[in-house]
Amino acid sequence: MKALFPISVIAGLLLVGCGNNSSSTSTQTTNASTSEGNPATAPADYVGAMGTAQSLAVKTADLSSIHEAIQMFQAEKSRFPKSLNELVQQKYLPRLPQPPHGMKFVYNPSTGQVNVAPQ
Repeated sequence: MKALFPISVIAGLLLVGCGNNSSSTSTQTTNASTSEGNPATAPADYVGAMGTAQSLAVKTADLSSIHEAIQMFQAEKSRFPKSLNELVQQKYLPRLPQPPHGMKFVYNPSTGQVNVAPQ
């Protein structure tokens, strides 16, 4: 009887440990489906990804500065600017940032919303 106790404890631990395979299987499946690496094109893929990331970062920073200027304008004047150029004229922005290549800023003066859209 005493020898049966340690064996049942070990068997129980093995069963508990075996029940956790579903998450590791899904992690492996997820990781396998997202890896698209071709060693021959890795440098070009990296440069392309860096360019895309930089362009997104610039667009995000530019939109953030415009949004902040619109909020400051609205807080002080109790209205939204009539145009983005009014932000420059009233010295809320030193200049309008350049939108990313092939894009333009679209501003709605009734809501104060500005977005980037294709030209």
